[in-house]
Amino acid sequence: MKALNFYSTVYHGFLVCRDKTCTIRLGDKTGKYSEGDVVLVTYGERFKKRKKVFTAVIDRVTVKTIGELTDRDLQGESPDMHTPQDALDFLSRIYDRQLHLDDTVTVVHFSEITE
Repeated sequence: MKALNFYSTVYHGFLVCRDKTCTIRLGDKTGKYSEGDVVLVTYGERFKKRKKVFTAVIDRVTVKTIGELTDRDLQGESPDMHTPQDALDFLSRIYDRQLHLDDTVTVVHFSEITE
């Protein structure tokens, strides 16, 4: 089973409260994630223990530029994100490099699977 893992401490609260419904990843990740995939949503650092938060299904995978991000994309990533510029600033910090509005990202929308 595939995983959507989140490293940043910023994400933990949003995941636990179920406020996070998508992730924006740098580059084209369509080879990695597809609509209908069932994934584990996890939290933790690379090469360390990770905690399963919930199981989800991927609803939609779209490739676009940071400048093309919609309100739905932004709100699903973080309730605090309101503009593509907010996303640009945030992603530049997460990826630890300067990004631009014309950089390609993949938006992965997901929904929790409940038992």
